[in-house]
Amino acid sequence: METAFTRLVGVRHPLVQTGMGWVAGPRLVSATANAGALGILASATMTVDELRAAVREVKSRTGRPFGVNLRADAGDARERVRIIVEEGVRVASFALAPSRELIAELKDAGVVVIPSIGARRHAEKVAAWGADAVVVQGGEGGGHTGEVATTVLLPQVVDAVGIPVIAAGGFHDGRGLVAALAYGAAGVAMGTRFLLTSDSTVPDAVKAKYLAATVKDVTVTTAVDGLPHRMLRTEMVAALEKAGRVRALAQAVRRAAGFRRLSGLSWPAMVRDGLAMRHGKDLSWSQVLLAANTPMLLKASMVEGRTDLGVMASGQVAGVIEDLPSCAELVTRIMSEAAHVLRTLPSS
Repeated sequence: METAFTRLVGVRHPLVQTGMGWVAGPRLVSATANAGALGILASATMTVDELRAAVREVKSRTGRPFGVNLRADAGDARERVRIIVEEGVRVASFALAPSRELIAELKDAGVVVIPSIGARRHAEKVAAWGADAVVVQGGEGGGHTGEVATTVLLPQVVDAVGIPVIAAGGFHDGRGLVAALAYGAAGVAMGTRFLLTSDSTVPDAVKAKYLAATVKDVTVTTAVDGLPHRMLRTEMVAALEKAGRVRALAQAVRRAAGFRRLSGLSWPAMVRDGLAMRHGKDLSWSQVLLAANTPMLLKASMVEGRTDLGVMASGQVAGVIEDLPSCAELVTRIMSEAAHVLRTLPSS
């Protein structure tokens, strides 16, 4: 299925596996790429050296296009951009809008720039700055999310910009792909659906928690880092919501120290990154430190399998996913479903 997005990045299918921290590593990204979709490597939870090694591992597993997701507001963002350019990565995706200068730098090097946005005005801004496409995530999506449903936000963005729009939030099958195309999107991006594949390195016990979840078991909380965060409802989430300010701050400092050792960042760099995450929001110092706490809470579940100590970011679609196909099986299924839906649509 050819769309403006597949032509832009050189993939066979208009499907994107999103850059999920601790989840979107070389194995999942290369499996997605080999299946004909666009895999996005998550770099925010890697050191600079780990990122270069991960990119090279993906390249050793596939010759097809893939991307790297990074935080534009990170202190070492330009080092990561240099790796993307030097290693010949096809796509740079961003969880937050990159600057006009960063977009120009990447485009001058032949890299396709695809920021993720959650509001029409943000899409208009990055499009004016030269972004090649945007991923627009509605409130159904996992992780940090907004309040506007994909079905409302997507057509607004499609009407507002003249670049390919990839829809995210609530997609997991071929029917969703066709619906997104009908709204004017050039493809769909999925996180939870690719997390729940046999190629994902997430521990089996954690995958079982996702598969057992109903739609009502997916909640939005601000207790993790002060920002709306969609995840599975667990005892850990309940404990964070009930913790008092002093206890929450003490836990945040302890886990932030762990992430500092893991990432190699200095305390000043972490504070600078935490401040950047405020983005004009009225967050307390406790919440800024909680932002540094988030990677460790995710790592506890996604890497160590400790669902009792960690959190599990999740889209609402977790409540309707029931199996663990390979990436190849998943992509084939979605495209077959989409073709069937298109064939059977009423002609009048």
